[in-house]
Amino acid sequence: MRIRTAIFGVYVIASAIGLAALMALVLRDVRLRYVESMRRTLGDTAAYMAAFAAPESKGEDWTKKFTVLPKRAEMLRVFACDQFGRVTYDSAGHDEGKIYEWSLRGGGRAASEDYQVSNVAIVDGELRVASRVMFSGEHLGWVGVGRPLAAVEDGVKRARWRLVFMGGVIAGFMVVAGWWIAAQLTRSLERLTVYARTVRDGRAAAPIQSRAKEIAELSQAFEEMRDALEGRQHVERYTQVLAHEVKAPLAAIRGAAELLDESMPEAQRKKFMANIRNESARIQQIVERLLELSSLEARKALRQTEAIEPGALVREVADTMRPAYEASRVTLTAEDRADRALVRGERVLLREALVNLLQNALDFSPQNGVVTLRSALVNGHVSFVVEDHGPGVPDYAQARVFERFYSLPRPASGKKSTGLGLALVREIAHLHGGEVKLENRAEGGARATLTLPV
Repeated sequence: MRIRTAIFGVYVIASAIGLAALMALVLRDVRLRYVESMRRTLGDTAAYMAAFAAPESKGEDWTKKFTVLPKRAEMLRVFACDQFGRVTYDSAGHDEGKIYEWSLRGGGRAASEDYQVSNVAIVDGELRVASRVMFSGEHLGWVGVGRPLAAVEDGVKRARWRLVFMGGVIAGFMVVAGWWIAAQLTRSLERLTVYARTVRDGRAAAPIQSRAKEIAELSQAFEEMRDALEGRQHVERYTQVLAHEVKAPLAAIRGAAELLDESMPEAQRKKFMANIRNESARIQQIVERLLELSSLEARKALRQTEAIEPGALVREVADTMRPAYEASRVTLTAEDRADRALVRGERVLLREALVNLLQNALDFSPQNGVVTLRSALVNGHVSFVVEDHGPGVPDYAQARVFERFYSLPRPASGKKSTGLGLALVREIAHLHGGEVKLENRAEGGARATLTLPV
């Protein structure tokens, strides 16, 4: 399971439980609030009716005042009781003569916030509230009003549906916000993963910057570990390869020098002297290429960059290599299909990369062969393509052509190069955020492609 999914799942489950509990309490409380509102209204009405019914003189029948009231029992029922609870007036006309139990209780929390109030009760689905009728401090009876609770059910139902709708909207917003939060928390980890894989592949990569202190420290630790490992491996690797590559030329030079101590014909002496010069030049070339490659690998970013037009770079490199091609009787053609796109980079490095690819193609091209250098715009990237008509790359060498010091014998001479040219090209490509690959063409020969972002 992805950590983003786990964080999102935990967030949604916790939020759902909390929201469900809150909604249950609120929905349950809706009816209480409606009933309490009705109780307060009925309480005010009962108090007013008690004041209205209070007699003006002793012995007056105060219940007669209710006869002027309209009989709208479906909306509000008015009743009067004597001091013993016997109903003496009922606007609905069905409870007269009955005795109500006093004090009115039993409504519970559905009837009132203060369920200890003795003049409030729910009886047979009706909310009743009563108020004392007094005269000169004497309790004469009760005046009460009642209203069916069904009258508030529609309002309760509508309020609950509104709450459910708003709860759904809030839940939807929380889900979206939860996914965004989970994505933000894991994005830095995903960037660190990409960074680690980039380092693994030997490509240039800048450490991850983050406002989260823990992520920034982890990124810095990765960078420090990378520098430490690369430093040790760098020294070890280059020491080994340098010793291996220089061993053969040094042996040849030593052998030639020992033979020169003996008397030999002048022609043979010149041959050994030439051998010493060639092997010395080979050692010098290996050292220079190693220093150049080491410098590139130590760099983590480009230095002096500029916007480069691929067509102009292709023509410049072709003009540089054309004399060597003419001397080897190989035709070099240059084409620009990049539609005036621009790439940003160091012109000197990109020029060196293309020169290496063209030199490699020249070494494997037969006389009267043709090598093509072209630039093209493909899927938002600029590709520099070098195609030749040589023997191509053997299957066993496909996976190793970009390794340091790995070289194939040239068809014309059977000699090998330093094996650092394509390694340099790969480092230059990675430094520019691009890629390079070498593959065989279906019609024969090889195709090298250097791809850079526009």
